[in-house]
Amino acid sequence: MDYSILRDLAIIIIFAKFFGLLARKVKAPQVVGEIVAGLIIGPSVLHFVDQSDFIAQMAEIGVILLMFSAGLETNLKDLMKTGFKALLIATAGVFIPLIGGTLLYMGFYGFSEAGSSEFYTALFVGVILTATSVSITVQTLREMGKLKGEIGQTIMSAAIIDDVIGIIVLTFVIGFKNPESNPGRVVLSTVLFFAAALVVGIVIYKIFKLADMRYPHTRRIPIMGLTLCFCFAYVAEVYFGIADITGAYVAGVVLCSIKDSEYIASKMDTNSYMLFGPIFFASIGLKTNLTAINGNLILFCIAFVAVGLICKIIGCGLMGRLCRFNWHDSLKIGVGMMTRGEVALIVSQKGLSVGMIGSEYFAAVILLIVVSSISTPIILKTLYAADDKKLSKS
Repeated sequence: MDYSILRDLAIIIIFAKFFGLLARKVKAPQVVGEIVAGLIIGPSVLHFVDQSDFIAQMAEIGVILLMFSAGLETNLKDLMKTGFKALLIATAGVFIPLIGGTLLYMGFYGFSEAGSSEFYTALFVGVILTATSVSITVQTLREMGKLKGEIGQTIMSAAIIDDVIGIIVLTFVIGFKNPESNPGRVVLSTVLFFAAALVVGIVIYKIFKLADMRYPHTRRIPIMGLTLCFCFAYVAEVYFGIADITGAYVAGVVLCSIKDSEYIASKMDTNSYMLFGPIFFASIGLKTNLTAINGNLILFCIAFVAVGLICKIIGCGLMGRLCRFNWHDSLKIGVGMMTRGEVALIVSQKGLSVGMIGSEYFAAVILLIVVSSISTPIILKTLYAADDKKLSKS
């Protein structure tokens, strides 16, 4: 065993908690401090900790637990109410960034004919921008007690749908590049996953409901729930090609209506707060090596970040307004959907592996993740604070 991982974990946890508390002192969400902690102890500043496979895997467990908890806190009635609206918002949140990213690359490196390698690179840059990672938004809304509201549920629903649409778009784009791949297979796999989740979920819900009646408020219920979370995440990723966080969220939704759902969520929160959560958020900073950004890429990186943020706000926000949310709530939806994280990294790595983008563009993706992860909680908190002021005056 490499015992240096114990040192790395100690450094991550103490720095993440210190800067998390510091962020709360200045009235910023705790996750902002944890991301900044990762930047400070990572390669960009102090170089105390390097990103490793072990930390990456721990971070992945962290985001899986976070999305499982979010699923447990989902109100199915609210989800049904926001389902169609979420579909429209997610569709706009994929389409607008896809076009924006493609045009951005072509604006920098020239317009290419359809079918050329440069055209596929431009298209894939757009695909990267379609990814949404609301784990940070979820944590922020939970800290403010807003996750169960209509806006929070709409963002959560749209993000899940966004993930599915993004995977389909990714597969189609890769299919254009590689004729051997079968885009229709992924569409079929996606439909089969949710169909299987519906059927199996009903059975599992009844089993958990009986277990909950027989062993109410006992630790075996959260243990069984955690097992279900990991099983759904594994099956989604390995057998259906769906992101593991989608499987984890669906597992949480399956259990959200049992009596002890809040008890399960409280046990998950303990693990997330003490270990997996700080590692996940700090790992975002750890993955960022600002020294890798050379002068030639700085302008592209800045434009990439700007387009990535603005396109999500415009796409999701305007569609939210068309869905009859007021302008202020539409802005919350747009801001809540603009975070990028592990999904954007997975998409980028897939592009690297199939030769659709070069490694030099990875720095721009990292920068977008950091900027969106830090700015989103701050902007969301400001928007909700404005609502609180209005209520206090009325």
